[in-house]
Amino acid sequence: MSAEPMAPLMFAVLVFFLLLGYPVAFALAANGLLFAAIGIFNGLLTVDLLGALPARIYGIMQNETLLAIPFFTFMGLILEKSGMAEDLLDTIGQLFGPLRGGLAYAVIFVGALLAATTGVVAASVISMGLISLPIMLRYGYDRRFASGVIAASGTLAQIIPPSLVLIVLADQLGQPVSGLYQGALYPAALLTALYAAYVLAVSLTKPAFAPALPPAARTLRGTALLTKALVSLVPPLALVFLVLGTIFIGLATPTEAGAMGAVGALVLAIANRRLSLSLLKQAMDTTTRLSSFVLFILIGSTVFGLIFRAVNGDLWVESLLTALPGGVLGFLIVVNILIFVLAFFLDFFELAFILVPLLAPVAHKLGIDLVWFGVLLATNRRTCFTH
Repeated sequence: MSAEPMAPLMFAVLVFFLLLGYPVAFALAANGLLFAAIGIFNGLLTVDLLGALPARIYGIMQNETLLAIPFFTFMGLILEKSGMAEDLLDTIGQLFGPLRGGLAYAVIFVGALLAATTGVVAASVISMGLISLPIMLRYGYDRRFASGVIAASGTLAQIIPPSLVLIVLADQLGQPVSGLYQGALYPAALLTALYAAYVLAVSLTKPAFAPALPPAARTLRGTALLTKALVSLVPPLALVFLVLGTIFIGLATPTEAGAMGAVGALVLAIANRRLSLSLLKQAMDTTTRLSSFVLFILIGSTVFGLIFRAVNGDLWVESLLTALPGGVLGFLIVVNILIFVLAFFLDFFELAFILVPLLAPVAHKLGIDLVWFGVLLATNRRTCFTH
């Protein structure tokens, strides 16, 4: 067997394993080891190549950037249970209540604020879905419109810092996390504004889909409403500054800011008198599971990537993508269509660890700024959760 067909065959077998439903981490590692054995048996690779695996895996364990993932996950899970989302939705819902679509505006605003404090999509969507959907349906909102607003605003956690997606992308692209965080602020603000504009358009064209709250449901008015709004908004905004402000002004690394955010979430839970041993245990258990999930996929992708590059897979992918018509624009269009379609089937971690290491060198060769490229991919990959 020659080395030339090894790379496309290796990629095809990986797709086959994934379609069969095997866990991604094990499919990646098994595929890499399988083709390493084939390559060694046919004299295309040497056994010494596998000696690089321990050092690569140890390098993953030493990566301080990835340490931010458990911190931000833990922070998001604690905040989900601390009652902050309930207080925010109730207060902002009262503020926007007199407007048509007021509850939808509240969901978008709270979704953006939760995204800026948690960085965990599941925490935002679960909180918003359980709390706001029954209320929206009770007051006559269209079922499809209400669920769409909640799903879309929940995915803002993928693009609004401190997003876990941006941390993983920064690691895979070899770029600073703070750079991707700063670059993502404008698209995140634009998306939030577009969602609000969509709600405005629906409330004007189909007022029955998004009615205003009836006067009987608006229990807070005047000074009482203003006081509750300040009490509900100040703690999460302070946490946003603690996490993001310290990163942007250079006082803390993302890992250090994540640790401060986790402590801040615990303080908010204690202040709301909702911190219990069972809540703490549940948050720690879920954090451990998610962090292990990420690390196992990363280890599997390292095994796959080592063998894939050894059989010139990176050159094969580069030749395919650089030969696309349209140059840089053609490359960006094809990549975004590919990610949009794959997001129907793969999680965002899987896309990051499988595709991004193959796309990043090509983007760099074409002269594309990798921070901008990472923000573009993150914006597109919100479709993973929307799908």
